[in-house]
Amino acid sequence: MIKSYLNCTTYDWHRPITNGILLVNLGTPEAPTPKAVRHYLGEFLADPRVTELPPWLWWLILNGIILRTRPRRVAHSYQQIWTEQGSPLLKFSQAQAIALRQAVGTRFVVALGMCYGQPSLATALEELRQANAQRILILPLYPQYSSATTGAIFDAIAKIFKNWRWIPQLNFVTHYYDFPAYIEALAVHIQLHWKNYGTPDKLLFSFHGIPKRFAVAGDPYPHQCQETVRQVVARLALKEQQWQMVFQSRFGREEW
Repeated sequence: MIKSYLNCTTYDWHRPITNGILLVNLGTPEAPTPKAVRHYLGEFLADPRVTELPPWLWWLILNGIILRTRPRRVAHSYQQIWTEQGSPLLKFSQAQAIALRQAVGTRFVVALGMCYGQPSLATALEELRQANAQRILILPLYPQYSSATTGAIFDAIAKIFKNWRWIPQLNFVTHYYDFPAYIEALAVHIQLHWKNYGTPDKLLFSFHGIPKRFAVAGDPYPHQCQETVRQVVARLALKEQQWQMVFQSRFGREEW
């Protein structure tokens, strides 16, 4: 079998080297329709990092049940939040990329890729290669690490680089849940919201959950979420009765 990298285009060694930043988010359907949602869920839920179940069993569940029943219901939910510019997640991710480009100027080339869907990671990395970015900072837009999110991004990028002849120098950010600037940004935005809309009786911190077996197996996600909340609460000087932390979006019947 001929390796795919034998005929791939590599970097231009005669051009100046640039530095790249790859922002990565989860992904989104291309449209709020059952067909588009089915395609997106088929890609997303086929990732073994997301479920950690025996492949044969999950294939039966995914193709025999989930992709037959969920797309229409999920498409209806997407229709409730879809904007004129498209998916809110894509819209705000693109806005983050634009803001970062403005902040770093010509020092870095910034690209945006999605782990599932479009713009793909392969497209984003090719954009950086075309810019001759031989040093790339990979920044998942997940402050807290989980195998199902940040780990999945690492796998997807590694799979892409298997087809590249020359691998650029990489710096992969696994988490920033307790980074002071991140904590400060959360606190400032909360205070700004309170200033504009009034202080509530209770501040609710809600994170996407993971199956309990992931945490038992050593996934640091719950701990990192708790630490983020602890630091924000300390920064805002909240009393115990003024805040609450919860997890949401349970999937299936197992304990989360």
